[in-house]
Amino acid sequence: MQRKAFTMIELVFVIVVLGILAAVAIPKFAATRMDAQVSKGRSDVATIRSAILTERQSRIIKGEHTWISQLSDNDVTLFTGDGTNTLLMYGIPAGTSGGHWSRTSTNNYTYKIGDTSCAFTYDPDNGKFTLSANQDALCDQLIK
Repeated sequence: MQRKAFTMIELVFVIVVLGILAAVAIPKFAATRMDAQVSKGRSDVATIRSAILTERQSRIIKGEHTWISQLSDNDVTLFTGDGTNTLLMYGIPAGTSGGHWSRTSTNNYTYKIGDTSCAFTYDPDNGKFTLSANQDALCDQLIK
């Protein structure tokens, strides 16, 4: 009678191979996650800037020649407008983890990429939504 089964050596070999594959795949996954957060942030910045310009054009048609006073009127859903004028119809939910926006003050926002915080400022005098100076090189990828 012959038994069909794996030997201990075969099982150890398979476990070692799986361990090597996991050691290679996990860092690649982390890098992919960071790239996704940068892409989302870049898309959000472009959307916000476009919405600011669209709101400005709407105001000019109505005869108003000022920029929207603030981009958010609360800290839960960001970029919805100043309470009177709508910027983004659905807004962006605030959060504190990587890939999320938070509002630090009336016209100051932070976007997190992993553990890196990227500070943005909205200037209601000229309508510019800009990355604050002296940021990490990772933050510069959001405005390229």
